Amino acid sequence: MKQNRKTAAVSDLKRRVLTLDLAPGQVLDEVELSREYQLSRTPLREVLQRLAGEGYLALAAHKGAMVSSMDLATMRNFFQSAPLIYAAIARLATEQATANQITQLKKIQQRFVKSMEKNAIEQMSMHNHQFHEQMGLMADSPYLSPSLERLLIDHTRMSHRFYRTRTTALPNNGKKLRGKRTSEGLSNERVLEASAQHDAMIEAIEQRKPAVTVELTIAHWELSRSQIDRYVMPDALPMVGMDAI
Repeated sequence: MKQNRKTAAVSDLKRRVLTLDLAPGQVLDEVELSREYQLSRTPLREVLQRLAGEGYLALAAHKGAMVSSMDLATMRNFFQSAPLIYAAIARLATEQATANQITQLKKIQQRFVKSMEKNAIEQMSMHNHQFHEQMGLMADSPYLSPSLERLLIDHTRMSHRFYRTRTTALPNNGKKLRGKRTSEGLSNERVLEASAQHDAMIEAIEQRKPAVTVELTIAHWELSRSQIDRYVMPDALPMVGMDAI
């Protein structure tokens, strides 16, 4: 039972970090976590140490556990590394994926589409995370996979802005939008395009065309990067009342 509780705690804490329920840099209350997950101090510390080893948390002497920060140095490394890692993973995944792994990737994409049609922001973000996580499993690289897993933690946290710009569910069961290109419509179109890129990546993997998968992966990265940029450099606050100054 204790092992099941530990596993459940690991899974739930990952979800809470990825969905920003636990904010970057937030210090965790171990007493509260022990009560919430019904774990004593020792198994809870094992959970926290595992999550720290995977990059979700940071452990500091005399300070306890805190959610991994997203400071300037982290963001600089993220933007430098992301396209290189994604491209390498895409190439290896295309060359090495098994039929069963491709089937699982398709199932994840189906769940992504369903959450997109319902405008379920948290589900979209998590299914997108799982899609790229599955790409890492398909690549099966002992050198690149740990880097991808760490990269996805920050990418998923920042990608919430990409999905939150959408304010309504997609019309016509997620079919391509037509007519006036409002800001909401443009946001919807970006998400639709991201989904279409997932489908195209799956097709390229099935056809064993690594160069095509890499090209699609870079385009996929560039699509979300503009919204990630806005996470780092948000819009200025409105100049309300400036005329009176």
